[in-house]
Amino acid sequence: QVQLVESGGGLVQAGGSLRLSCAASGRTFTGYAMGWFRQAPGKERENVAAINRNGGTRRYADSVQGRFTISRDDAKNTVYLQMNSLKPEDTAVYYCAARGDSYGTVWVKSSNYAYWGQGTQVTVSS
Repeated sequence: QVQLVESGGGLVQAGGSLRLSCAASGRTFTGYAMGWFRQAPGKERENVAAINRNGGTRRYADSVQGRFTISRDDAKNTVYLQMNSLKPEDTAVYYCAARGDSYGTVWVKSSNYAYWGQGTQVTVSS
């Protein structure tokens, strides 16, 4: 089992920045691929960023490419999502997710992930 706890959400004006953190516990963090997802009211959960087990490969949704950066610090068992140039359409609950992986794959579907955090609200005002 892996427990995930997100933090860093909040209210920010358009054009501002936030950094989300996801702290993992329970198993060796280095064996897990990680992802950040978001879900806005009335919309499906979508992947915004994903990173493979060694941090060498990252994927971003087109809507956040160039504005968001996913990273991981295995020494701290933490994955981050740096969000810059935020827009009102980025408003959503953001979730961290993890799955065991042996091949260095990046996973972008929510069904790929076994473990989820409780989510953190990000609200961007115009």
